[in-house]
Amino acid sequence: MSRLDRWRAAAARTHNRYHAWRAARARPATAFRSAPEPRTVGSFARGRQLAAGNLMFAGHLIEAPGWSIWDVDAPDAAFVEEIHGCAWLDDLAAVGEPRARVVAQDWVWGWIDRYGAGTGPGWQPELAGRRIIRWTHHAIFLLRGRSSEQSAAFYRALGAQTIYLARRWQKTPPGLARFEALTGLLYAGLSLEGMEAYVDPARAGLARECGRIVDSAGGLSTRNPEDLLEVFTLLTWAATALSEAGRVPQGPHADAIARIAPTLRALRHADGGLARFHGGGRGLEGRLDQALASSGVKARAATGLPMGFARLSGGRTSLIVDAAPPPAGAASFDAHASTLAFELTSGRRPLVVNCGSGAIFGSEWRRAGRATPSHSALCLDGYSSARLGKAGFVGAARREMLEDAPTRVPVELNPGSDGLRFEGAHDGYVSTHGLTHARTLELSHDGRALAGEDLLVAIAARDKRLFDMRMDAVRLTGLAFQIRFHLHPEVDAEIDLGGAAVSLSLPSGEVWVFRHDMRAELALEPSVYLEKGRLRPRAAKQVVLSGRAMEYASRVRWTLAKAQETAVAIRDIAPARYEDDTEDVT
Repeated sequence: MSRLDRWRAAAARTHNRYHAWRAARARPATAFRSAPEPRTVGSFARGRQLAAGNLMFAGHLIEAPGWSIWDVDAPDAAFVEEIHGCAWLDDLAAVGEPRARVVAQDWVWGWIDRYGAGTGPGWQPELAGRRIIRWTHHAIFLLRGRSSEQSAAFYRALGAQTIYLARRWQKTPPGLARFEALTGLLYAGLSLEGMEAYVDPARAGLARECGRIVDSAGGLSTRNPEDLLEVFTLLTWAATALSEAGRVPQGPHADAIARIAPTLRALRHADGGLARFHGGGRGLEGRLDQALASSGVKARAATGLPMGFARLSGGRTSLIVDAAPPPAGAASFDAHASTLAFELTSGRRPLVVNCGSGAIFGSEWRRAGRATPSHSALCLDGYSSARLGKAGFVGAARREMLEDAPTRVPVELNPGSDGLRFEGAHDGYVSTHGLTHARTLELSHDGRALAGEDLLVAIAARDKRLFDMRMDAVRLTGLAFQIRFHLHPEVDAEIDLGGAAVSLSLPSGEVWVFRHDMRAELALEPSVYLEKGRLRPRAAKQVVLSGRAMEYASRVRWTLAKAQETAVAIRDIAPARYEDDTEDVT
């Protein structure tokens, strides 16, 4: 971290503390004019765990029955941010039992007693916005049975955070954090007595950010599908709150909702979860369906390359490919080297996946999750298709930008002989090895078969010279490459046909078979699945095709198809288990 970066971070903290101190001494709100209905989707199972004292945040589990959440020694800054954002209120409210209500009330008034005067790490604009949204959504749940003095303290704390947000929301990083801050400010202005003056500035701020941050195709510069879902959710919440107050969102706000909805539909797999790329996960269970329903946008899924992804579907099968250069500059702080990686889902069951973001498991896992070997893609000579470079800070977290990344990613989507055909290439290995990676994927109309081809080729004369230099350096033994197909943890995989194939069994009863053209070596190796809501990475497997590029062009063909005895449609009634799980499979 440079001296300038350290100075800027210290200055931001100082300004946050000063404005928090001032806001806590300003005129308070006195009551709700109107309290929005709770729109956040919580987890009943997670709420029960929290009420029992099993505190799981940012990948850490602390068993503290009977303790206040504010008495726990936080293991890291991410843990602190999660608890101060108060999103745990969604989960406790989902339980709805008296014990869960008591815990929620104790934690909220505990925060007011300790930090309501403008102190502590929770006074960051995006956290204040997130907190206001939750306190407002669950106000009836929280205020039931409280004394007049406790209610007054609650309103006073909400008012202070509103005034603080009005002064500091411009200092949040552009993107999701700023939308959280502005939505919280809008909620407070619409809901609280004495805060009406902040409605129009927040409404105008949301409109400006929509015009700046959401592109014409309904995407974000980070290309993170889960971030796009969170922004979309905030925008629909804000639009609904305005509508209920007899107002309407400004044009850019409404237009952004209309643009994002089709893009999210295109980034959704057959099982309803989002494609996991560039630091994003599947999304909270039910969040996407709720947001799409609330938006009222009925437009079909976007065609072409929504937010730089290609979607192929057939029957009950969906396939999503990263088909554009990775984000650049500040937008790449959480981006992955995943160009031409893909995920495939059959019905309700993910089959081929990417490992995902390891951010919640620490810096080493975060870096590993961003590398090309953690994606279902081709990796050449131990290099990722983009490299980690200059470091900076996103909030309190240190991140590295992507550098030396692909800049040319030509793509074509056309009808194939029996389905849809994707053809793409990237130049991520041209500067290091003189080789372009090209990938062809063809999914059949019925979704039962995927045919793939991966090609490494030296095209220009200078590329061939660099390839020759690389070959000389390894004494003409060839440049090693691996084509990886990471499998979901619930997929059972076994080598079959004497090493010529891999049988893949899904919990639904479906069986898929992976085969190749024997130009590479086939192996089944350990892998990991990185997801929120877990204490550590889940054990998984990956199919790996290994070979060596010996000439100016090297080609590997492979197929992934349902076994003949697998029915076209299977009624999958086995329960799918995702983010509510807290046990580890290692």
